[in-house]
Parts: sequence; C-alpha cells; structure tokens
Amino acid sequence: MSDHIPRIKAAVVQAAPVPFDREATIEKACRLTAEAAAQGARLIVLPEAFVPAYPRGLGFGAVVGSRSDEGRRLWQRYWENAVDVPGPDTDALGKAAREAGVYLAIGVVERGSQFSRGTLYCTLLYFSPDGQLLGKHRKLKPTGTERLIWGEGDGSTLTVIDTDFGKVGGLICWENYMPLARMAMYSKGVDIYLAPTADARDTWQATLRHIACEGRCFVLGCNQFFTRDMYPDDLSVGAELANQPEVMCRGGSAIMSPLGEVLAGPLYDKEGTLFADLDLGEIPRARFDLDVAGHYTRPDVFRLIVNEQPQEPAEADNSLTNNRQDSEEG
Repeated sequence: MSDHIPRIKAAVVQAAPVPFDREATIEKACRLTAEAAAQGARLIVLPEAFVPAYPRGLGFGAVVGSRSDEGRRLWQRYWENAVDVPGPDTDALGKAAREAGVYLAIGVVERGSQFSRGTLYCTLLYFSPDGQLLGKHRKLKPTGTERLIWGEGDGSTLTVIDTDFGKVGGLICWENYMPLARMAMYSKGVDIYLAPTADARDTWQATLRHIACEGRCFVLGCNQFFTRDMYPDDLSVGAELANQPEVMCRGGSAIMSPLGEVLAGPLYDKEGTLFADLDLGEIPRARFDLDVAGHYTRPDVFRLIVNEQPQEPAEADNSLTNNRQDSEEG
C-alpha cells in the first residue's frame, strides 16, 4: 500500500495590529484565526511582528551618537507591550488555535527572559491544534535600523515542526536573503515554508517564487496592510510620522507552489485573507529533478555547519569550586 499524501487548506492573513496595544492585537489575532478556520483553513499564518506592531517610520529618538528621552519612553511603551514566551499571551493564542483546531503561526515581538530581559526579539511562534506552543524562531539578523530595537536570535531556534501533513518552518523577512539560512531550513526537510515579512516591494514576490523553486516547497508569504492613521494619537515621537505616506505598508501577501507558481495573491492595498489548497503530492513531484538537500547536493564539495546551541552570555563554571573543595579535602 502506498503512503497517503494529504491535501490541506492554508490561509495567509494580511492585517494590521492595533499598534502598541498587545491585548487588543491578540484579541484581533484570535478573531482572525477563528474566521480563517471557519472557511476550512488548517494552517494559518499572520505577519511579522504582528503583536504589538512593526514600528514602521519610527526612529525612537535615536541618531548616531545620541538618544532622546522621548525616544526612550516610546521604547519603554513598546517593551511593555511585547510578549513573554511562554506567558499569558501565548496561552491566549494557544487557546485560539485549539478552539479553531488549526496550526497557527504568528509573528510577535518577544520580550527576552532571564539574561536578556531588556532585549526584544522579532519572533515567529508555532501553535498546534491542541493549543500547545510547539516552538519559536527568533530572527537571526534584524535589518538596518531594526537592529536598534531587536536583538539577534541564535541557531537554537531554527525551528521546523512536524505536522500530519508535512514539515512546517521558515524565516522572517530579509533572513530569506541569507543563502545559508535557507539551506539550513531545506536540510530540515521543510515542506511548507513560511515567510512573514515587512517588505511590500514588487521584488519580494521574486524572492517568494525563488524560494519555492529552490526548495521545492510551498511558500506562504505574509505581510501587513498598514496606514499611518492606525498609530495611536499619543505617540511621544509621533512628529516623526509627519513625512510618512498615508499607506505605510501596502501588503503583498502571496502563496506559491513548489514549482514557483502563484496560487494566491499577491494582495495589495487592503486587509484580507488568502486561501490555497495545498496538494502535498506536488512536493515529491517537484523534487524529482531538483532536491537541494538531497540528490542536487555535492557534500563532497560543499558542506554547511549549523551551530544550534543556545548562545548564553554567562555560564557557570563549577570546576573551580570543585577543585577548591578537592584541595581542602586533600
């Protein structure tokens, strides 16, 4: 008897958060998850940094060589609305996934814990249909001025989750321009590749199609539609937004097949949800002539080494204590 290869319906949700309001944004995310599930989706993806916001157009009062008090206060507000992982907010998102019976992936701004409490990370969270937090991926390399507000993840969160319809994983925004990072994901056997982003340029569509063709995987690209008037009126550095366009992010969410064909989208200039029926049988058919982690590799010539150990800033060394105790006992 041959293996049964399933089909599933996937949804990419192009929406805006309620900026700088974690609770309201999570409530919106839960509602959007339920709505997509009601239309048959089993895998639902929401954008990069959806909770509590991708702070487009804001400089947090920083220029080279100085920071402002107002910018520090805005940073505090951003930090206060970030997400603890795990915590009550992930519990709420897990509950939404459980009630909808779906796999849910959502971008959040994660507040560091233990050593890095004062650092924020751009993180992609994965939830199971039973509401469990299956894993997370922290963005390895924030781009440009994102480096002012987000720390760097490490190789311990190059996460791929197993589902009953294949392996799901991905990278965030311009991480997808890192060839070795893509190869790390391909080597984990990713079948459905998630690419939440803040890039609304036409060239991003070429990136999504290239990943699909290169990895012979489905690619779910998810962006926000965001306008300037969505920001709260009381932002302490709101004057920075005066010269920004009214539509600050036009979207561009899309779904690609393993041969780079457009299955849905791109969606521009409005909020909305894209759906596509994914025939997982397309993956082995596409890898017949190109499998970059299999028969199309040359490990005798090229090899990628990935460090997946957590990189903590401090580590206890008990050898000195043990040596002293041994000396005293001796």
